[in-house]
Amino acid sequence: MAHTIYSALLTGLDAELIRVEVDITPGLYLFSLVGLADKEVQESKERIAAAIKNIGALAPHKKPQRVIVNLAPADLKKEGPAFDLPIALGYLLASGQAAFDAEKKLFIGELSLDGKIQPVRGALAIALLTRDLGFHELYLPKENAAEACLIRDLKIFGVSALEECLQHLEKRRLMAPAEPKPFLESAEDWDTNLTDLSEISGQESAKRALEIAAAGGHNILFFGPPGTGKTMLARALASILPPLSLNEAIEITKIYSAAGLTKTSSVRHTRPFRSPHHTASAASIIGGGTFPRPGEISLAHRGVLFLDEFPEFQRPVLEALREPLEERHVTVSRVQGTVQYPADFILVAAMNPCPCGNLGNTKIHCICSPGEIHKYQRKVSGPLMDRIDLHVHVPNLPFETLENQPPGESSLDVRERIRRAGAIQVQRFTKDKILKNAEMGIRQVKLHAAIDEEGKEVMRKAVDTYHLSARAYHRVLKIARTIADLAREARIKKDHLLEALRYRPVREV
Repeated sequence: MAHTIYSALLTGLDAELIRVEVDITPGLYLFSLVGLADKEVQESKERIAAAIKNIGALAPHKKPQRVIVNLAPADLKKEGPAFDLPIALGYLLASGQAAFDAEKKLFIGELSLDGKIQPVRGALAIALLTRDLGFHELYLPKENAAEACLIRDLKIFGVSALEECLQHLEKRRLMAPAEPKPFLESAEDWDTNLTDLSEISGQESAKRALEIAAAGGHNILFFGPPGTGKTMLARALASILPPLSLNEAIEITKIYSAAGLTKTSSVRHTRPFRSPHHTASAASIIGGGTFPRPGEISLAHRGVLFLDEFPEFQRPVLEALREPLEERHVTVSRVQGTVQYPADFILVAAMNPCPCGNLGNTKIHCICSPGEIHKYQRKVSGPLMDRIDLHVHVPNLPFETLENQPPGESSLDVRERIRRAGAIQVQRFTKDKILKNAEMGIRQVKLHAAIDEEGKEVMRKAVDTYHLSARAYHRVLKIARTIADLAREARIKKDHLLEALRYRPVREV
């Protein structure tokens, strides 16, 4: 008689139920794993045998028997070591060395040779699946328990060893379920390694643009000579974003868990700040691989993706950003399957105006030829630049500003204004399933960013002067909507539009 233990497989950001069926019959020794198992899963036979032996039970190879383990459904590729624990429990159950009820229980975990249970990827997604399927209990590595506890209405047991799990299942030594910690939305809860706005001298125009970007979720480009503070400004953006809500924390933790970045840590409480090097490949930025994993744009979900030296990134990498910037998700297709990852981030790009970096520098003469300047600036295509809402020049500062200017507003002060503007947007978009002005579609722009006759005249002149595309036109309206929210104005005024237009570059014709 075959015995069934339930487990799960991570596919993309979601999990699928896997039935681990174990059948034992007399005969010459055989331990066979079937069900489209990859090499990692096939190697589990040796780990399981050693772990079972080291807890004092009879290992499979110690008896003349045929052990068949089927991982169903058979047409789904199985990868990873997370099936070690359910296979070991299934064998102990089928061989009569253990007796427990496995119904409505789900198990995941990698086994060490001594029977210890190691953390795995995707605990949060598996906890969601366990609850949605109506299972009562989830058994997983102790290090993954805090992450899984984000999901309520489910008994979660963090186990550290096979023997401990077995004793609880057989009611010889019961464990208490893991206790979820309360999730607190705290304005003080942000990464202290980030730059505080008060540390940046001058650059008031750039700071204002940062506030707008953070309040509405708009993408921003800083350009100017080297050493003017572009990187500091980018790091300051992450410090003024509002605290995470519980739903946002679940989204982010789910992505990091799928990427294997939460094995020894718990829930994400701070917004991500990702800053990949300009030599990064398209797969590492967008996501992919033989078995697709989230890329940097997904790891920056609900946070900041900072691309320093923007034109130095490979052209295919930059062009691959076009769709995610518009759609706020990315679809990765491979032979093994297609997965979709969220990618709702604020892009912060920084670039020099020319190869030597000194074009427009009032202190150092630029040595680049017009052809070199043109070629350098053309490394970033027009369609990609069109998707960046705010274009901000960051100039050199005089000595007096660097030395004598008093500290400006702190990040926490600015963050409070951004929180208020964010609350307005959440209320506005209650029925639209979006959170920020930057996410508005055409229908929402017409409804929530309507302008009066005076505003229409401003925009008519702007379209003719700046040669705005339809996309740029609607982005200006979105920025103006955010500026109005920061000013607590119900309607967009002429001044809001004029400020929004300051951040649009003049297109060449």
